[in-house]
Amino acid sequence: MTATTSRSKGNNADDSGIEKITTTAKQVADTVAGVAGEVSARLPEAAESTRDAFQEANRMVRAGSDETLKVVAAFSLGFAGGLLLGGAPRALVLAALVPAALVGSEFVDRKSLATG
Repeated sequence: MTATTSRSKGNNADDSGIEKITTTAKQVADTVAGVAGEVSARLPEAAESTRDAFQEANRMVRAGSDETLKVVAAFSLGFAGGLLLGGAPRALVLAALVPAALVGSEFVDRKSLATG
């Protein structure tokens, strides 16, 4: 007697698994496309609000006294140094240095106006 096995059942199970994977992949692709569409629609709004926040920060820096700017710069440098020593990602450390860069550029502008 020889035993025969039916391969068609195995193929049906494999086909069903492939169909599930294909369906899931299509759903994921649709979800990603939808999210990408939402992000691209909101990108101009995010850019505008970032620009407005930067302009407001620049206005506040220009209106600040030298003592206030020194405190802001010291805090920014100290915070960035603490993040660096604490092992924070470099992007976060650079973001913490943005106020110090704004204050530094304002000091340079004030000094050039005073001497020039």
